[in-house]
Amino acid sequence: MMSAPNFYIDIFLQPGEFYFGDRETRIRTILGSCVAITMWHPKLQIGGMCHYMLPQNKRNPASKELDGKYAQDAMQLFLREIKAARTRPWDYEVKMFGGGNQFPNHDTSVFAVPDRNIELGRRLLAENEFKVKSEHMGGVGHRNVMFDVWSGDVWVKHVEKVIIP
Repeated sequence: MMSAPNFYIDIFLQPGEFYFGDRETRIRTILGSCVAITMWHPKLQIGGMCHYMLPQNKRNPASKELDGKYAQDAMQLFLREIKAARTRPWDYEVKMFGGGNQFPNHDTSVFAVPDRNIELGRRLLAENEFKVKSEHMGGVGHRNVMFDVWSGDVWVKHVEKVIIP
């Protein structure tokens, strides 16, 4: 494990946000049904995290603006950074988190967003030649996620909801 730099930037991602930084960066977020993907380049010690909320953006097809709230757009934001760094998708260690069910006692057909988020995230990663090193997905409750770009380490605290009848 690499030690933390003397100074680092601590970024907290709100839902729908994306950040890509260098070895002096820590990125954190809290997830429920949303999904976070981390990508880390071990040689260059660069990487990022997205926190997407929904699978697809139903915007006007003519719009070119990317919105990190959506899985497809978050993937394009990653690909843009990877291209700018002159690297390739398979150079990165990828980890995936979230997609927790926030309403376990309700009809799953109505509350299918977590499952769709997980499914599309996995599909987009595979289509773009990323290999997922590890994941902590699904279940019930929320997750606190912390990613240290200097080491590639990701810590997850999963807090399961307890329903008291």
